[in-house]
Amino acid sequence: MVRAKTELRERARELRRAGRTYDEITAELGVSKSSVSLWVRDLPKPPTPPERLHRMREARWAPHRREQAVMRRRTKQVAADEIGRMSDRELFLVGVGLYWAEGSKSKPHRLREEVVFVNSDPGMIQVYLSWLSLLGVEKERLRFRVMIHESADVGAAERFWADLVGVEVSALDRTTLKKHNPRTTRKNVGEEYRGCLSVRVRRGADLYRRIEGWWYGIVVGADRNPERMSGSA
Repeated sequence: MVRAKTELRERARELRRAGRTYDEITAELGVSKSSVSLWVRDLPKPPTPPERLHRMREARWAPHRREQAVMRRRTKQVAADEIGRMSDRELFLVGVGLYWAEGSKSKPHRLREEVVFVNSDPGMIQVYLSWLSLLGVEKERLRFRVMIHESADVGAAERFWADLVGVEVSALDRTTLKKHNPRTTRKNVGEEYRGCLSVRVRRGADLYRRIEGWWYGIVVGADRNPERMSGSA
């Protein structure tokens, strides 16, 4: 009996030196916490293992994170409800700004009056296509091309974008693959990475000129400086 108790004591001390807590030692040896305390109280308190620190932090912050997640969802939903169904004019103005922010633009040193829009956000693509439809651009004039890193799931990305815009995969232009650079640490990985979709409007020179004019009209129309407005009159 004495020998067994001595062995338990030595085992408890080993576990304590290994960083185990009183509760963990008690559970493993099947003895009372008071006995464990008596056996190991002369040993220095071990540092808390990193994995236990992580669990403690998670337990502490998990309720806060859940609360913040609920608040984020609620705020986004309230904001979404504030938009409602857009009028044609609202969609028209949004589309002009969207294109001028993300679409290709002609430069004085490189005159290319073409309508090409590239984005990785499916929502942006959907809004842009709705805008083109509002402008009366026929779907037959649209050309779609996937642009993606060569190490990604190219086939899955092509299917995703084809489904989004409502065409067969075979109707897409040849996919543009970005070469892999082994010295670069990529962050755009995982199932959610689908590259970008390029949407080009064929015979789009006239449309491009109109977009440029519309954007200029928005810039002038948005000016709320009375002095500048009166000075230009």
